[in-house]
Amino acid sequence: MRHIEVPLKIRLDRLHEVMQTAMGWTDTHLYELRVGDAGWGMPDPDGFYDGPMDAKKMTLEKLIDRTGTKTIQYIYDFGDDWDHSIRYERVNEASPGMTYPRLQKAAGACPPEDVGGAWGYEEFLEALADPDYEQHEDMVRWSGGGFSAEDAGIDSITDRFERLATKWAPRPRKPKPDM
Repeated sequence: MRHIEVPLKIRLDRLHEVMQTAMGWTDTHLYELRVGDAGWGMPDPDGFYDGPMDAKKMTLEKLIDRTGTKTIQYIYDFGDDWDHSIRYERVNEASPGMTYPRLQKAAGACPPEDVGGAWGYEEFLEALADPDYEQHEDMVRWSGGGFSAEDAGIDSITDRFERLATKWAPRPRKPKPDM
């Protein structure tokens, strides 16, 4: 579980980036943000199939205004099929001097990237917990050791959010040369 504060005017592609950052994932798979029958993500550049609409062209504010939704379905890695519900709880004015995204609270570790979906994560946890499990050593090595399902990694999420805020901060404009 993650409680995150983002600006209402955030584009959906950036909301996806916030989700990746909150999960500690690497953004190496396709994603889609869905409300009802409509989806936003990365459209097929060649136009061969009717995929999602361009997430860069929709903001959270427009999405809420147009659909009236309180919940957005976030699907990531169509092979592992991670399916999350993003629920917005309230809309507040941005606090002056605050940077976004901001982590309000978090509980539990997120599954490692490419663990094999919900069933793979379950097996992964079983393997880590049981030294006699056939893949125990492989899973410990693969996860880098020290994985704890209870550790949300709040400091790490906060650091990654600060890097995102810096990346998205408006840059000062260079003065135009006099002609």
